Amino acid sequence: MSDSENLDDIPISTVDSPSVVLELIYQLKVKDVMTTTLLTGTKDQSMRHIQALMRENRIAGIPIVEGQLLIGMVSTMDIIVALDKGYIEHPVGERMSKDVISLQDDMPLSFAISYFNKYRYSHFPVLNKSQELVGILSSSDVIRTLLIEMNREVLRLEKLHKSAAPSVVSTYSEMEFTIVHYDMETAGRASTEIKKALKQRNFDPKLIRRVAIASYELEINIVVHSNGGVMRCSILPDKVVLEASDTGPGIEDVSLALKEGWSTATEYVRSLGFGAGMGLANTKRVSDEFSIDSALGKGTTVRSVVFVNSSKEEK
Repeated sequence: MSDSENLDDIPISTVDSPSVVLELIYQLKVKDVMTTTLLTGTKDQSMRHIQALMRENRIAGIPIVEGQLLIGMVSTMDIIVALDKGYIEHPVGERMSKDVISLQDDMPLSFAISYFNKYRYSHFPVLNKSQELVGILSSSDVIRTLLIEMNREVLRLEKLHKSAAPSVVSTYSEMEFTIVHYDMETAGRASTEIKKALKQRNFDPKLIRRVAIASYELEINIVVHSNGGVMRCSILPDKVVLEASDTGPGIEDVSLALKEGWSTATEYVRSLGFGAGMGLANTKRVSDEFSIDSALGKGTTVRSVVFVNSSKEEK
């Protein structure tokens, strides 16, 4: 993937966007958004042949495969350089970009958006658990899908508003979710259900946004850093209480774990787009009350409280 494929950031924040947008980008997976109709090339074809394919189909890049495995990428800039340096007739295998940044199809869309904004490419190849090429995700795919889903959500809310009687935010609710280690397929489910419950009770959007951030970060922490655990949510008239308990290795230095950018994530976890070292820091930032109880070899429990009438400002 080359610098010629750079573009402006996708104008969506995975932290402080409106709650309806946050819900969508945490709920949708890359596989829900990607294009699955693939045009690919092989290493034995010429760069000229790939140039013709790109021109005829009006696309900015073509994945190069061996069977179903991704082995490289040819972009517009690769073609321009080949023309400029006179090797447009050379085999693709000699001139393709081999250091390809890819996405996993089970990744939440939020992580794909962070990839676009970090690397500023117009598209990424998408692989499945077997590392086979299964799709291409472009920035236009993301924007188009979000517009469609937001329109559906607006229509749903309009119908709900017309049919629903005024409600009083006084319903007590207890929710509990089992979180499975490395289960990327369902990562984000608990936080999505918590947000839905808050919206149904007509909580303030600012509170919902803060709880959404905290619940998602705590859920992902259990998925990638522990051996599994439980997420509990208590919805009270005056506050929302989150408690995430895991059976992981425990935290050796809590103060260090709260430092932005510090992470113990493995290379595998980082390759999936997780482990940026912002989870606990983000949770503490949006919480009115925050605590961690951790012991080495015995797991960790994190408690986050957001008050209904909080005056705390998001930074």
